[in-house]
Amino acid sequence: MAETYGKRLKMLRLAKGWTQRHLGGLVAVEHSRIAQLEGATGAKPTLELSRALDEKLGSDDLLQDLWPHVYSETFPDWSRAYMGYEARATVIAAYTGQTVHGLLQTPAYARATLRVGRSLKSAEQLEERIEGRLSRQERLAGSNPPTLWVVLDEAVLRRPVGGAAVMHEQMAQLLAVCRQPNVTVQVLPFSQGEHSAMGGSLNILTMLDGTVVAYTEGADSGQLIEDPHEVKSYGISYDQLRADALPPCMSLDMIRSVMEDSSARVPAQPRRRRLAQVQSQQPGGWGLRRNRGRAVPRPRP
Repeated sequence: MAETYGKRLKMLRLAKGWTQRHLGGLVAVEHSRIAQLEGATGAKPTLELSRALDEKLGSDDLLQDLWPHVYSETFPDWSRAYMGYEARATVIAAYTGQTVHGLLQTPAYARATLRVGRSLKSAEQLEERIEGRLSRQERLAGSNPPTLWVVLDEAVLRRPVGGAAVMHEQMAQLLAVCRQPNVTVQVLPFSQGEHSAMGGSLNILTMLDGTVVAYTEGADSGQLIEDPHEVKSYGISYDQLRADALPPCMSLDMIRSVMEDSSARVPAQPRRRRLAQVQSQQPGGWGLRRNRGRAVPRPRP
């Protein structure tokens, strides 16, 4: 699909009578980057760059539509169809029982989860998968972002994926992204006991035309459900999960608590720097405690 993307880009550029250097200047990249895209070599295109190219070339979102398929080639077959739907969805409702949802992951957390995949074949493929996952997040901050509602199992917060420092950063990311009006996160606590989605994840995607699909995923498999009756059943299950989860404000409180617990396991100096970064990014400090005491100078020998 990278080859198809490159051929379409070249065709559109030549139709305008532009050189690679001219087009690169219009979208603020080097002409060599345009050459790489057209030749399907080097780094794959980002969603942001595809959007800029479509705008300058007047290609009616052609490259944006191709973009998910370019990255899907690096992922297992069973996740590719889902990624295509996700790229077009106006509402994304999700439950995850093992990891933070991909649209909310930090780069370090994404690396920690993707590097243990059994379908991973090379270090190069790992980098492509990380780039693909992070590029999907650009829609959340775009001009017409989807509504994202995520229910996280409490186990997601408690499992130290990547270690304490990575989890501390990931919790801070969750708190920050929840400030966006189109993003809501709830936590399903252990105290709720068993439920219908245990052991995997569930996504309900709504398209602009009203089409709704469901997608379930385990460690090594995924299933896209398009039959309306089955989708409706999964929708009911998701509504129950959302009803059983903590309200958004209480969910944020739990995330803060876990974040503070994880910070206690991060080495002192890096932890102070991370706390300062989080507090500077989040007015009001999200209830983080700061040490206001003074250091006692050591006596001179």
